[in-house]
Formats: sequence, C-alpha cells, structure tokens
Amino acid sequence: MVQEKMEIPPPKQDEKTQEPDDQKKKGGLRTMPFIIANETFEKVASYGLLANMILYLKFDYNMTTAGGARVLFIWSATSNFLPLLGSFLSDSYMGRYRVIAFGSIVSLLGMISLWTTTVIQGARPRDCPTYVDCETSNSSQLTLLYTSFALMSIGAGGIRPCSLAFGADQLHHPDKQKKTMILQSFFNWYYASVGLSLMVAVTVIVYLQDSAGWKLGFGIPAILMMISAALFYLGSPLYVKMKADKSLFTGFAQVVVAAVKNRQLPPPPSGNWYHYNKGSKLIVPTSTLSFLNKACLKKNPEKDTNLDVLLATDPWSLCTVQQVEDLKSLIKLMPIWSTGIMLAVLLSQHTFQILQASTMDRHICPTFQIPAGSFGVFGILSLTLWVAIYDRILVPRLAKLTGNPRGLSLKHRMGIGLVLSCTATAVAAVVESHRRKRAIEQGLSNNGYGVVEMSAMWLVPQHCIMGLAEAFNIIGQIEFYYSELPKRMSSIGVALFALGMGVGNLIATVILGAVDDMSKAGGKESWVSNNINGGHYDYYYWVLTVLGGVNLFYFLLCSWAYGPCKEDEFGVLGKEDEVDDEMTKSGHASMVL
Repeated sequence: MVQEKMEIPPPKQDEKTQEPDDQKKKGGLRTMPFIIANETFEKVASYGLLANMILYLKFDYNMTTAGGARVLFIWSATSNFLPLLGSFLSDSYMGRYRVIAFGSIVSLLGMISLWTTTVIQGARPRDCPTYVDCETSNSSQLTLLYTSFALMSIGAGGIRPCSLAFGADQLHHPDKQKKTMILQSFFNWYYASVGLSLMVAVTVIVYLQDSAGWKLGFGIPAILMMISAALFYLGSPLYVKMKADKSLFTGFAQVVVAAVKNRQLPPPPSGNWYHYNKGSKLIVPTSTLSFLNKACLKKNPEKDTNLDVLLATDPWSLCTVQQVEDLKSLIKLMPIWSTGIMLAVLLSQHTFQILQASTMDRHICPTFQIPAGSFGVFGILSLTLWVAIYDRILVPRLAKLTGNPRGLSLKHRMGIGLVLSCTATAVAAVVESHRRKRAIEQGLSNNGYGVVEMSAMWLVPQHCIMGLAEAFNIIGQIEFYYSELPKRMSSIGVALFALGMGVGNLIATVILGAVDDMSKAGGKESWVSNNINGGHYDYYYWVLTVLGGVNLFYFLLCSWAYGPCKEDEFGVLGKEDEVDDEMTKSGHASMVL
C-alpha cells in the first residue's frame, strides 16, 4: 500500500495486518496442507494440460502448426496477464481467500469444459487419419474450446497471485525472528512442492495423455483440480482471512491522475509546498521525471489536506512525495524490464520442440519411449540443479573473487541468461537442420508425421541450456527488482516478471505470424509449415537467435544507462523486515513458477 496513514506514529503491529481476536486463534502450520495442496494440484492440472496441447489442437482439431501455436501463445499470455488483475482485486476489494476460492471453482469449470471436448463427438471435427484435406473446426466447436482456455486462465489469475501470500498470512508468531524463520521454511516447502508438481505435470500427466488417450489425460487433471478446490474449502474454518486493502497499483494510478490534474500549476514559491507523510525522510521530490512532481504539489494546504490527520482530502488530486518517488523508481526499471520480453519469446517455443520430438525416436528401452511433451523436464531439472550448485558451491567461491556477496552481480546474471537463451535457440536450429536432412534422406520430405531414425535425445541439450538461461536471467530479474525498488514495493518484483512473460507471449504470436506470412509469399512452403519436413523450422530458430542477439546488445545499452545498482548484502529474502512485512502481503511471488 502506497498511501499510508500519517496521523498516528508507527504502531507496534502493522495496522494492515492487525488481526481480530477470533482470527488470532486461527491459522498456523495446520493450514499449510490445504493451501500447498491447492497450489500443487492446480499446477499439476494446468501445466499438465499445456505441455501436450499442441498435439491435441493439431491432430484432433485439425489446426495448422502455426495456428495452434498462436492459440497457445495467446492462452499463455492471458494466463500471465490475469494474475495481475487477481492481485489487484485481492488487495483492493475481495481479499485473498475469496479470490483463491473463486479461482479454484472457475479453473475447475474450465478443465471440465475441456474434458467434455474429448467426450462429446460433435465438440471437435471428424477424425482425419490421412491428415490431408481434413475438416476444419466450426465456430461452436472453437467457442467451447476457447471458453475452456479462458476459464482456466481466469482461474489461474485467482490462484497464482494469492496462494503464497495467503499461506504466509497464516503464520503469525509473537517473536519476529522466529516468525521470519517459519516464513523462510514455508517458502522453501512451497517452492519445492511447486517444482515437484511441474515435474509430475510434464511426465506423469503427459504420459497418460500419450498412452491412455485424451479422455483420461484431460480427465485426471480435472479430478486433481476438483481435489484442489475441495481441500481448500475444507480448511476454510481454520484460515486467517485478512481484509482487502489498497493496492500499490491504485497508488500509481493516483500519481498519474494527480499529475495530469495539476499539470497547469506554476512552480512552487519558497517554502515546502509538497505533501509528505508525517515522519518521512522524503519531503521534497527529486528532479528526475519532474512532470510527476506536481502530483504532490499542494495548491492550498488548508483545503488540500485535513489538518487534523494530515491526510489529503482527495488522494486522486494530491499524493505524497513517497508515492511519486515510488512510481519514479518503477519507471526507471522499465528499460531493463523490457529486455526480458525477448527472453519470454524464446522460452515460449516449447510447442515446436514437442513437434520435433514427436517425429524422432524417443525410446530409451525397447518397451518404453519418452512422451514428446515430457522433454521439458530436462529444462526444469537443469534449472533446479544449477540453482542448488550455484547457491551452495559457487557463490562462496565467486564472492571471494568478485567481492560481491551474491557471487555474480545481478546484471551479469541477467546478461549471461540472455547469452544462454540465444545459444539454446542456435543449438535448436542446428539440431533441427540435421533432423530435417535425415528425414529427407529417408524419403520423408512429404510426410511430416513419419519417425526419423534419429534419437530424440539430441533435443536434450537445447532444453538444458534454456533451463540454465532461466536460472540466470529470471531469478536475476526478480532479485534485481526486489533490490532496486523501495522495500514497500518489493511485492511488485514478480508482477513485473509475469507482465514481461505475458507481453513476450503476444510478441511471439506476432513474430510467428510474420515469419509464416513472409516465408510462404509467392506460393512457397512456409518455414513453419504443417509438414515439419517440408518447412524450415531451423530457419525460424535462426530468426529467433538473431532477435535474441539484438536484444542482448539492447540489454547492454540499458544496463549501462541504468548505472550502478544498490548493494544488498542480505539478498532478497534475508532482510527480516522484508520477509515479515512485504512477502506476507505479496501474492506475486507465486507467479515465478
């Protein structure tokens, strides 16, 4: 919350987290199984559906490769944007409990709706065994499909931004130090459960879809989501349910509106005409982005503020200096934030990797083959292992060399991640070029569904390198936001990351459409053709690599322009007051996974 109450000295217990007497008897560790299970089952269900969805769209809805990829890009973008709305509603109006409860039910309805498309024969086009001149989906069939995607995105927008913070709300302890330790333990267990759920999603659920069919493969996630919702509601009598408060986003909007309203005000005369919090060290705004300073400029002190409580009579016409400076600090980050958008584009290309894997030999023994949608687990494993190795082994050694307690600076980590992401797409292009060549040599140039005599394990390096890119850049991004923004704004760090992922998914759609249209001009076969052997997916990967390289140089420019970063020797979660105050109020951190 940006707008703080200023008439009362800071209380011993934060007013926003003050609990009624009946709430003090609730919460505690006994609520954790219900909350963690809710998030875990939701992750298994939703990511288990996304991992293999391109195959369902292509073979059961007869979509083209490019068309199906566009649908999934938009679905992913929507699922990344809506948690921002969910966090705003929970902070400002509904509270976290109601938003999670609503999201659980809506997500369940979406999964049931998707499952019905496998059960009702008329819900999708007729089967097309030859994959030639297939019947296209009609409007009613697509409406049902897209409605299920929309419902699942809305559900994710309710659960993901609030689950972590709602769990932290339950862990109250009179000793601040012990509470910090309890919260740290909860965060560790929370993220461990989320990581495990992702692995189960891309292995067990995907295997069921491949081996038992879509009815069971989509039915199991729906059942898991039903269990998720039931468990969450079962724990309802035990929960501490914080009331909604004002969101940071509301404060930012107030600054913009007030600055526009006051844009005609002349420069202030001598003396302090700026509105600030009682006891605040910030009583005069900085000169950067000075057009925003008029948001905190008082026209008439007696009319603009209530002298009894020193609050602005209209917060949409007069803001505090602190609010203005908070928005400025966010704006300063935006150029570096924008460099993460291209990384999101590169990370979102799993659709084409699944199609590659589906045409290669995936056997690891004569009786078992890895599902095409499960190769993403190698990226998850490489990310997890690298984080553990870096944190426990490399950081102490690098810290001695660099003098930085983090080992590598946050900018270096983000830059390394961008280099690795470009390397991953370059490796993918080389592997695809070799796969395509082998396919043509085996007479499969006109058969995009034949299996090439080439092991799918060739795809593992690109997944592992991209996992390392995530470990470096994404975690570096989030730590950068937490370190550079004021403490009261640390909750917005992962919100920025999620917003970048959503924008990246939309831009990926634009890039794919441009490549598709330009490459098939003049009657040529598209690089992202439905026939993977007739197209040139390797060329498409090279386009992404070049764009990633341009983005790397853009990052270097933004990094130089930003200047030195703040030093934070304690790390993101090491500051006791941040763990105690900010993380318990932020649901955004759950969106990183």
